Amino acid sequence: MKEELKNKLNSNKNINRGNRDLVVWQEAINLFAFVKNNIETLNKVLYKVKARIEDSIFSVSSNISEGYCRRSIKENIQFLSVALASLGENYSQIVALTNSDDIDLLWFDEYDVKHYSLENKLIRLNRTHISKLKENDKWKNDYILKEQIETYEIN
Repeated sequence: MKEELKNKLNSNKNINRGNRDLVVWQEAINLFAFVKNNIETLNKVLYKVKARIEDSIFSVSSNISEGYCRRSIKENIQFLSVALASLGENYSQIVALTNSDDIDLLWFDEYDVKHYSLENKLIRLNRTHISKLKENDKWKNDYILKEQIETYEIN
């Protein structure tokens, strides 16, 4: 994320903007920028296809935010699941363009590393929420940001 933007995000905090501190949200924002900037360079790809790719990757950070702002563990789980689905959709689109030689393997490799990292963090975060729900753990609805996982482990 741009340093200047990071500094601005540290101001104007309120009870509904805690999602900005989530690592998964920050990675989703960065992956969107990476995909958008690289997809613009693909001259042979139709505008409609580029737009669908941008829509699917843009949806990831949006759903993470919306789930966080809903203030309900069940809704948060649902929106994290939607974010994961959008991430899967985007992966399929990028693989298809790589297979058709519109995206080169170096571009794909860099994308794949970023995508894999975000995907695993989202899976782990969602699993943690589901565990809390199953254990009848109290969901803190106090608008204080507390990530539900101590570390992001990639299995």
